[in-house]
Amino acid sequence: MAVDPISLTQALIRCPSVTPEDAGALGVLEDALKPLGFDCKRLRFEAVGTAPVENLYARLGTGRPNFCFAGHTDVVPPGDAASWRHDPFAAEIHNGVLYGRGAADMKSAIAAFACATARYVGKHGAPKGAISLLITGDEEGVAVNGTVKVLDWLKQNGQVLDHCLVGEPTSTARTGDVIKIGRRGSMNFRLIVKGTQGHVAYPQRALNPIPVMAELIARIAALKLDEGSDNFDPSTLAFTTVDVGNPAVNVIPAEAQAGFNIRFNDLHNPAGLLQKVEDIARRVMHERGAEIIVSHATSGVSFVTKPGAYTDLLSNAVKRVTGTVPEHSTTGGTSDARFIKDHCPVAELGLPGATMHRTDECASVEDIEILTRIYLAVLEDYFAKPI
Repeated sequence: MAVDPISLTQALIRCPSVTPEDAGALGVLEDALKPLGFDCKRLRFEAVGTAPVENLYARLGTGRPNFCFAGHTDVVPPGDAASWRHDPFAAEIHNGVLYGRGAADMKSAIAAFACATARYVGKHGAPKGAISLLITGDEEGVAVNGTVKVLDWLKQNGQVLDHCLVGEPTSTARTGDVIKIGRRGSMNFRLIVKGTQGHVAYPQRALNPIPVMAELIARIAALKLDEGSDNFDPSTLAFTTVDVGNPAVNVIPAEAQAGFNIRFNDLHNPAGLLQKVEDIARRVMHERGAEIIVSHATSGVSFVTKPGAYTDLLSNAVKRVTGTVPEHSTTGGTSDARFIKDHCPVAELGLPGATMHRTDECASVEDIEILTRIYLAVLEDYFAKPI
């Protein structure tokens, strides 16, 4: 069965699957995969305090090795649709460019997964092993009912992934010029300074938490985490909010809050970073006499897929299609690869990402076709000589 990556991308974009809604997107993908012989499992997960999420695990073949394409059909909200030049869910093509929410991140890549597999089967027959797709509807959200739970389900059901390629938009100037072989870790911190409320005319009777918070922020912001490692750029720390919530002009508030994020490389782990922050908080608390509470959440730890047979295979496939050797990178934010790396070697390769999450998100029709050809080349090389 012939599957066209452009029309399939359009069909997926026309499903307004804003996290955590599926809006029919997984059904569109299933309709493309089942005629190819895929066994499709719809997996619905939910947790207390979160909305249920639809996921899909589709597998063609029952043997090993099992090469997995991974990605997500959920998208971020479009914002004010009136500010778009084209309806964000109409999937219109103008001058060779496909517009719509998810065009770059990452419904085009999912369409390319399916179409590359269809072309592979049409040329070579069923793989000597398996091709699978792990598709979640929870990547752009809290990511608790998506990939991580599908991976648990796979383990419980004796399913093994041997290698994985995530279709996140990794490229910069042209499709295939960057492959992500790792990602930095991410920790979010919340600081609370508790003082004593009072009248501004009698500050000596109060304990103002704002100067204490200012001192705390200055010391944390001055942290020099590292100068980078062999695989990563220097770690970064950025404050994201400072909140007092005091509408009165004559009242010293009782509390101040702030938040910051650390994106860390492979020289750090969450426990060590937490220790650094807590040490500063204890010193400031001792010096200023205000209670300081530090809370944190880790959304992922740093990882890298070491250069070797798998990364070489991906690079060679890109070179065969585009004529250029891709850069191996670990920059950017987090992705669901942070979960998959505990199960098998994983890398990320997708379209240019300049317009992802933006108004008028778009992807070149030519780029979508090139990405499909790259994925086909990956499958051909992988099953011709399994790693």
